[in-house]
Amino acid sequence: MSSNDIKITVDSVIKNGKTGAITMTGWTLNQKLKQSPEIIVDDQYQNDVSIQRLYRMDVNTLFEVPNEENCGFEIKVAGKIKGTLPINFLSGQAKKTYSLKMNKMYKLEIGTETPTQLKVAKVKKGLNYLRKNGIKSTLQRYQLEKRIGGDEYRAWILKNETDDFSAFESRVNELKQKPLISVIMPVYNVEVRWLSEAIDSLFKQVYPNWELCICDDASTSSELKEFLAKIAKNDERIKVVYSTENGHISKASNVALALATGNFVALMDNDDVLSPLALLCVAEALNKNPDLKLIYSDEDKIDENGKRFEPAFKPDWAPDLLMGTNYISHLGVYDRDLVNELSGFRVGFEGAQDYDLVLRFVEKINENQICHIPEILYHWRALPGSTAKKQGEKDYAGEAGLMALRDTLVRRKLSGKVSKGIASGFYDIRYDVLEEEKVSIIIPTKNGSDVLKACVDSIIEKTTYPNYEIIIADNGSDEEAIETLYQEYQAKLGDRFIVQRINIPFNFSRINNIAAESAKGKYLLFLNNDTEVINPDWMTIMVSYAQFQRVGCVGAKLYYPDNTIQHAGIVMGLGGIAGHGHHYFPKGDLGYFGRLYLDNDYMAVTAACVMLRKADFEVVGGFDEEFVVAFNDVDLCLKVYELGRVNIWAHQATLYHFESKTRGYENTAEKIQRFEGEKKLLQKKWPEYIKHDPFYNPNLTRGTGNFTVRVE
Repeated sequence: MSSNDIKITVDSVIKNGKTGAITMTGWTLNQKLKQSPEIIVDDQYQNDVSIQRLYRMDVNTLFEVPNEENCGFEIKVAGKIKGTLPINFLSGQAKKTYSLKMNKMYKLEIGTETPTQLKVAKVKKGLNYLRKNGIKSTLQRYQLEKRIGGDEYRAWILKNETDDFSAFESRVNELKQKPLISVIMPVYNVEVRWLSEAIDSLFKQVYPNWELCICDDASTSSELKEFLAKIAKNDERIKVVYSTENGHISKASNVALALATGNFVALMDNDDVLSPLALLCVAEALNKNPDLKLIYSDEDKIDENGKRFEPAFKPDWAPDLLMGTNYISHLGVYDRDLVNELSGFRVGFEGAQDYDLVLRFVEKINENQICHIPEILYHWRALPGSTAKKQGEKDYAGEAGLMALRDTLVRRKLSGKVSKGIASGFYDIRYDVLEEEKVSIIIPTKNGSDVLKACVDSIIEKTTYPNYEIIIADNGSDEEAIETLYQEYQAKLGDRFIVQRINIPFNFSRINNIAAESAKGKYLLFLNNDTEVINPDWMTIMVSYAQFQRVGCVGAKLYYPDNTIQHAGIVMGLGGIAGHGHHYFPKGDLGYFGRLYLDNDYMAVTAACVMLRKADFEVVGGFDEEFVVAFNDVDLCLKVYELGRVNIWAHQATLYHFESKTRGYENTAEKIQRFEGEKKLLQKKWPEYIKHDPFYNPNLTRGTGNFTVRVE
């Protein structure tokens, strides 16, 4: 037996900025014996080092190790130890020593930094962002972070939340039905302080008809067990069961679930906090619609001192966003019978057990049985090492999420590949194109041969999707150079390149409608002439969504030449009408809770690059020709949406958009007048979606597309 058989992987080393204590996490395994080595330190360090063994589902699965082997570890070392600490890993006759250097400059534990350390960290972060993205983008990001974690969010809380309990009680009295809500809470060695605050938030609920179902998953803390026994004795609404062995969170949650007698179960972590109105809002939703099966709310984070920050204002039901991240999360309330029918939480998906549940759950219901409450009803406790604080500290959760999504594709009989996204908790799905049906690319243009050439050349040279035709909707070109260009493309592409002469007064909608009539493709791809392909798979990605009957319009991620966002989905109601989300955000910025690197459901996408089935285009009558220039794409998407389709923005389909190079901007009196007329037409035609965009939270600003808190 050799020390080389012992594998040691350190995931993170974090230092407490105040005490100098170090926390090291990772995993270890004797690959030959399929056993987890024993971890010990020399006797002189015993009182200053604590070692906790953890289950690592990802490691056990990868190396085919029995579930009873706890390969993970968390080693906490007191700051008073100086120099180098030898940590010994023993397995059989083999020994391997890891030397932990106590004086090294490790990453500081969040929440323990001194004021000076915090300032230094913020300055470094700001300078890095500035170097990468420039002054304008840095100021924009500063404003966004200020609003989600600073004065603006506190102002929102003061404006939107009240302590008028008399009004709350009257709302309770108005309820015709008062369903019992069972709160499910697995507990394992949580600090009593945080568990006490979590349970106290239940006692503070305005709505009284709840029960708390706790499974203690074989905690070793005597203080914790004494606390649980005390609260169960003092309030009959609290049920506690004690597991004799640690089964991990899925098993513990199922044991707690078995205690529930309510029609609905609410999932709650053992260190989080509910808003006093949380369960009342759920009960009100159920009274309004008794057919509901799934209810979820907005959420924020709360630190050790009770400071709230980083509100997550979510969209209504967005099925494709859910396939990229568990945006449902907390507060999540589920029909208990259906959860039991699904056998609750699945063992093996620890770390993403809630995600796995909701993916399976929504397959059994329809979207009318899902309700989003756009209020902050849940506060995630952001503690060092918690998922709320830093998802990356729980890498096994990401692996479990991959498993859940891959299983979802199999279950739904969908062919595709799932991979980790740009950040922890984010995923990318590439659906396989089942049939490479023809795509008709329709490009309206007038003169501007250099612009058109850059566009078409990028399609020909970069696009990997093989089956397409290009239709040039020529609106009165008179340049000799463009005729020469047409001849070159016809020689190169043959009958796959068509020039359709449409010599009418400029009307974007009419020009595209005429060109679409002669298109031979199953899919229509409307594309501006001032675009250039970036990602060779752009068309394949768009077809992979457009092939689904449930999908209507598919949009792409468009960048300005300076690599800032030109288009990333259209939000209804912005500026009183409609506007682009994340406009001018720099490339690499994740956007609002990762929205720039997740496929999203939107009400509309821009016609600068949009794909849909020709059959749907014909059913809705194509573009409304009353919209000569503006909002024709918004109107088209809304018409398709009303067919029962979802419109999707695919973040991996990327192009440059130079915008209005050939037609110019709306900067003359005549153009401004026409724009205002088309604006009023859209307002008249679609007032309900302008008032409420289901994919944009009402608590977010209507002034711009930067997803900041709505305090106006």
